[in-house]
Amino acid sequence: MDIDQLKQHNGRHLWHPMAHPQAIRDTPPDIIARGEGSWVWDIDGHKMLDGVGGLWSANLGHSNRAVRDAIVAQMDTLPFYNAFRGTTHVKAIELSTRLVEMMQPEGVQAVVFSNGGSDAVEGALKIARQFHKLRGQKDRSKFISLRQGYHGVHFGGMSVNGNSNFRRAYEPLLPGCFHVDTPWLYRNPFTDDPERLSEICAELLEREIVFQGPDTVAAFIAEPVQGAGGVIVPPASYWPRVREICDRHGVLLIADEVVTGFGRTGELFGTRLWGVNADIWCLAKGISSGYVPLGATAIGAKVADAFLSDTSGLGAVSHGYTYSAHPVAAAAALATFDELVRLDVVGNAARVGARLQERLRRLPQRCAFVGDVRGIGLMIGIEMVTDQASRAPMPRTSDIPARVARAAYRRGLMVRISGPNLILSPPLTISAEEIDFLCEVLEASFDEVGASL
Repeated sequence: MDIDQLKQHNGRHLWHPMAHPQAIRDTPPDIIARGEGSWVWDIDGHKMLDGVGGLWSANLGHSNRAVRDAIVAQMDTLPFYNAFRGTTHVKAIELSTRLVEMMQPEGVQAVVFSNGGSDAVEGALKIARQFHKLRGQKDRSKFISLRQGYHGVHFGGMSVNGNSNFRRAYEPLLPGCFHVDTPWLYRNPFTDDPERLSEICAELLEREIVFQGPDTVAAFIAEPVQGAGGVIVPPASYWPRVREICDRHGVLLIADEVVTGFGRTGELFGTRLWGVNADIWCLAKGISSGYVPLGATAIGAKVADAFLSDTSGLGAVSHGYTYSAHPVAAAAALATFDELVRLDVVGNAARVGARLQERLRRLPQRCAFVGDVRGIGLMIGIEMVTDQASRAPMPRTSDIPARVARAAYRRGLMVRISGPNLILSPPLTISAEEIDFLCEVLEASFDEVGASL
């Protein structure tokens, strides 16, 4: 199709994730044509810094040559083979070995591959239930998670999601899923003290476990830093407290690292921020820098041992996908891991992330409708409000966030809007100079919209 045809057909035949089909027809999405490094170009040749990083995923930026070459070489060698029982391929073996080595500090022993983050969560929930059955605790089937949490779009993941916007249209969902308060410093009914908030929210988790009956709870699942919920960073003591509570009651801890894994926070994995090991990890996005769809459920030693010592036959992993450990995706991931080291991606995310955080945290003083700027590493949430003093939420029907996003687009910056939040997750290879450009554009965009109110 030529450009005019693409624009004409835009929004007509494709139903987009997280969007009303009619809204897409009324306001067609932007058409991105190519990318290079931290930059993308739309179909009209308009150049923009990719403040979205594809969608939390283009950690190496766009068109990384080493990853591209690995994909092409694998296509020329073995474009596809399955890893079901009885067969495998070289790249599946190499990638599983490499990933277990990377996660040796976490005590990971094995990996189950899938196609993306939602799959990785589904695998984690199923393996958690199966683990307890193998240990003779068949009543441990319930899951507890956090409000505002996001864990994908499968029925299991939606059931533990803590945002009704992702649940309402598909209810009733999986029974036995319960939610407790998130340690969200900006919006909680308890306290403005981080340490006290950590204590309260950890206590609420323990009370829910006790109320449900500890012998009925399979796992607690949470993101080390909540992403889609608005980039909510917990107090530093929260995850260590959660680990203690889970251990005390025999509950597995599942870390959803789909967003935080592979350097986004300035640590290789989000749980390392808090000095805590989970029992199961959900991985995707940055595992292949988003170049080829890939997900993984990483299994800690305690869980793996229960499967390896099983003699009943119940330990067979009756889960997986045709494209699990797809050889092209595995090749992309292996090349991505090499690039993470070669380019010091994790260190760069920490350094330039601090620069980004320092500058953007001045926005509330600059703009009256910015209530909070929060984040860590290269994940930032800017929450817009109708009143700073009262923290009155900005209605989801307000057009102000979209106006800020369009102003940024015109100036050469792609951002993402989620309700009242403007979310930033640029490539982890972004330079300090590009960070400065991003901040300048955002400041000018907020100024423009503010002047019009």
